[in-house]
Amino acid sequence: MSAPPMTAQAVVTADRARHGAARLALFGLLGFSAGLPFYMFSTVLALRLAEHGVALAVIGFFAWVQLLPTCKFLWAPLLDRFGVPGFARFWGKRRGWIMLAQLGIASATAAMALTADDRSLGVTALFAVLLAFWTTTLEVAADAWRIELAPTADEQGPIVAANLWGYRSAMVAAGSGALLVADAAGWSAAYWLIAAAALAPFPLLVAMRGQPGGQANRAAAFFEGLLASAAILGAALGIVATVGSASLAGAARLGIDGNANVTPYVLAICLLPFLAMAAALPRIRRAGPASRLRTSVAIGPYVDFFWRYGTAALVLMAFVSLYRMGDVLALNLSKPMIRDLGYSLSQIGRADSVVALVASMAGVGIGGWIVTRWSQGWTLAAGAIFAAIGNFGFVWLAHRPSDEAALYLATAADQFGNGMAGAVFVVYLSMLVNPRYPGAQYAFLSGFAFLLPRLLSGAGGTIVERLDRAGFAGFDLFFLGSGVVSLAAIAFLPALMRIRPREDER
Repeated sequence: MSAPPMTAQAVVTADRARHGAARLALFGLLGFSAGLPFYMFSTVLALRLAEHGVALAVIGFFAWVQLLPTCKFLWAPLLDRFGVPGFARFWGKRRGWIMLAQLGIASATAAMALTADDRSLGVTALFAVLLAFWTTTLEVAADAWRIELAPTADEQGPIVAANLWGYRSAMVAAGSGALLVADAAGWSAAYWLIAAAALAPFPLLVAMRGQPGGQANRAAAFFEGLLASAAILGAALGIVATVGSASLAGAARLGIDGNANVTPYVLAICLLPFLAMAAALPRIRRAGPASRLRTSVAIGPYVDFFWRYGTAALVLMAFVSLYRMGDVLALNLSKPMIRDLGYSLSQIGRADSVVALVASMAGVGIGGWIVTRWSQGWTLAAGAIFAAIGNFGFVWLAHRPSDEAALYLATAADQFGNGMAGAVFVVYLSMLVNPRYPGAQYAFLSGFAFLLPRLLSGAGGTIVERLDRAGFAGFDLFFLGSGVVSLAAIAFLPALMRIRPREDER
């Protein structure tokens, strides 16, 4: 007997369900694409440098490669305004940038495979910076698209969870897979594997349907996009190499070497754009809708944030700079500490595989769920508490005999806390932005959120060494301090919950 025909409402509901499932799968894929290379210029690179005898202080300086995403506000407006020639004509502006970024990620990772002996730390840094740049570009394009498609917290929760599941799955796959391959076949093989995997989603994007109303031919747009991408990738390589060489030459003339304390100077340079905005706050608040400050392509999106929130913007920026600090501080030095405790690369790789993946996905899932059920203040508090517990877990691990089960437990606590805090924080930042400027403002806020943590992370190796020389347990105090900083963000929550943005009269 045939099934009764579906009602019109049932058809609409079914279409929405299919559309929603497809959207979640898409953003899971985009999260995978962005997460795959992250460990390759952070944690895995730190272990690689340590294996080649690079000093801990210098390894800490390499963590400053992770400062690059904090500067993404410099080029984020370009992604909102322009498209990649060829790719944008058929697949649209957002997907076009995502496709270019994937090509950049694959080429930079392959270059790191070719230079895996680390004989020239300058060359290693060059390709690590390029890898961080293209990874960040992919995130900017994907975040802007996500905010455009899902403007409310209820819509953001599931998409953020799917995106972070993909992101963290890729991070775990890259971290554990790279370490296991490196232990068996060397660092070059590990980076070649990740380069190939990073390009795997590219054919799926090419095969997707074009943008609505697009008139371009797929093949013609594809080949035009490849030519444009080659030119853009070459230009980026030249710019980074030139700026990097000039910076190293300038540092040498100033007498700056691996033993110099350059943290205050780096902090001052990174904070200049944000301090300039804060100083201009009275003028910004008086600016009308036609003011050049608010209509400028370059700074208009950022001026808009300060115009809407006023002095409360300073409170928001202080909070976001603290919230993920504990996670970031732990990221760069947790693996060298574990290696120093006597665990092998294979043991670390196994902990970073199934254990880390399950714990991280559980944390992300719970975080994505509670933002749709709990108030904003309670979700942010829960994320901070579990992130701090993850950091304290490394102190616990350091005082136990070498035991793989204990390593699994510490890794699980760290990844669960990171996943939960990450999910609730992404939704919180997404709700702060003006939908007129989703890419630029989210880049601005998320970049500032990791500026101070990544800067301090770069000095982490020096901090631990100085504590050890002073007779203290350097790693213990470092991870205890990073956990306490995560908890300190909770003190901002009563004030944060009273902040409301000014209505945009446009």
